[in-house]
Amino acid sequence: MSTSHNEAPTRTVDVDGTAFAYRELGTGSGVPVILLHHFTAVLDDWDPAVVDGLAAERRVILVDLRGVGATGGSTPDSVEAMAADAVAFVRALGLATVDLLGFSLGGMVAQAFVRQEPDLVRRLILAGTSPAGDAGPANAFPVLQEAIEKATGAGKHPKHFLFFSPTETSQAAADAFLGRLEQRTADRDPAATNETIGAQVTALAKWERSSTPAGLANVSQPVLVVNGDNDVMIPTISSFTLARALPNARLSIYPDSGHGALFQHHELFVRQALDFLRD
Repeated sequence: MSTSHNEAPTRTVDVDGTAFAYRELGTGSGVPVILLHHFTAVLDDWDPAVVDGLAAERRVILVDLRGVGATGGSTPDSVEAMAADAVAFVRALGLATVDLLGFSLGGMVAQAFVRQEPDLVRRLILAGTSPAGDAGPANAFPVLQEAIEKATGAGKHPKHFLFFSPTETSQAAADAFLGRLEQRTADRDPAATNETIGAQVTALAKWERSSTPAGLANVSQPVLVVNGDNDVMIPTISSFTLARALPNARLSIYPDSGHGALFQHHELFVRQALDFLRD
C-alpha cells in the first residue's frame, strides 16, 4: 500500500448503487482512520503533510462523500444524511471499526456518524468544528465570499484568509501549505460543483439551527478536539463548547493560527493525533 498521498491512486467502491471515490494509504495495520473533509473540499484539499504523517503508523482512508469531487450522485443538504453516507461507505469497505478525523464540516459529519452508529467508532478527532446549535456554521458562505474578495485584491489564495491568521508567521505557513497541495500532479480530484457547495451551505445552516449538542453526552468514545486560537470560519469558542459537551474529550488549541491550525502546525498535530490514537 502507498505511503504517500501524492502517489495513492483514486479508487471507487459501490455504495448503494453510487460510486464513491476514495484514496487509501499507510501501514494497513490497526484500526483505519477515515478522513472527512471540510466545506467545498475534495480529496486534494487534504494536506499531504498531515495525511502522510498519519499514514506512517496508520491505515488512512480519504473519501469524497456523495456528490463531492469524483463521487457520483447529489450532495445531501443535511449533516445527518452526509453521515449516513459515510456510514454506508465504511460498511461498503467491509470495516467493522474505524477512527474518525473530521475537519470543519467533516467534524460535524463525524459527530452525526458516531451518534448514528456508535459501535463502528473507536476514537474521534474533531478539528475546527462545532456542536449542533452553536453559532457560526451558517455564516460560512459569507465568510468564504469575503475571503475571495480579499484574495482577489491581494493576489492571494482565499485560504490565506480563511485558514490562517494575518500574522507573518501564519501567512508563511499558508504559503507552505498551499505549495504542498499542488505537489500531486496526476489523478487530481475534480473541484466541488456549485450544486455541492449550495447543498453544503444548507447543511451548515441546518446544523446551526439544530437544538443543542444533542446526543453528545452519550458519546463514550475518547475525542480529541483541535482548533486554532483565531478561527474565523467556525469560532474557536465552539471547540470549547464541544469539548465541554463530550464526556471524554481532550482539547488542544494552537497559537497564532486559524481554521487550518492542523495544517499550520502539522508536525505537532500529527504527533498529538498519533499519540491519541495509540492509547
